[in-house]
Amino acid sequence: MLLRPPLVLAAALLAASLTHTVPSLTAARGGAPPVTEIRIDKSEHTLDLVAGGKIVRSYRVALGPGGPGPKRYEGDRRTPVGTYRVAGRINGLFHRFLIVSYPNEEDRARFAELKRRGEVPPGRGVGHSIGIHGVGSAQLAGVHKESDWTLGCIALDDDEIDEIARRTPDGAKIVITD
Repeated sequence: MLLRPPLVLAAALLAASLTHTVPSLTAARGGAPPVTEIRIDKSEHTLDLVAGGKIVRSYRVALGPGGPGPKRYEGDRRTPVGTYRVAGRINGLFHRFLIVSYPNEEDRARFAELKRRGEVPPGRGVGHSIGIHGVGSAQLAGVHKESDWTLGCIALDDDEIDEIARRTPDGAKIVITD
C-alpha cells in the first residue's frame, strides 16, 4: 500500500467533505473587478490574475520539482498542465488552500493510457489534492520561492494567497501551461 504524506491526505479528506461557498464578486477592496481567470506559467514561475480580460496582478510562485509537462501520476511531483477551476477552499491548510479541480477528463485519459502501457508505478493513481496555497509561515515569505518544493501544487506567500482568495470566486478558470 502506498502511503501518502499526511498533509496531502488531510487535504483530500477535507476537500471531500468541504461545503463550498462562493465569495462575493466584489470581495476585493475598493470594488476591484473579480478575477475570472488564474494563469500559471510553469516555465516562468508566475501566476497572473485576470479580470475583465486584463492581467491585474502577477506573482512569483514555487511549484512541484517534477519538471515540465503534465502530471502523469500520483507522486511524480509535477504541477499539472491544463484547464481547471477553483473547486473550493480550505482555510488553515498551508495558511489558505484554493482547491484546483485536478484531475480533469484529459488527465484521467492520459493516466489510463500510461497505465495501459505499463508506465505507471504499481499502486499509483492519477493524483489528487492539487491546490494554490500559502506556506503558513511568515519566516518563509519569499524564501520558499527560491526552489520548487511542493508535491505538485502552486505556492505563494501567505499575504499573496489571501489577496488571491479575496478576489477569486469558486468556479474561476485556472489555466496552467509549461
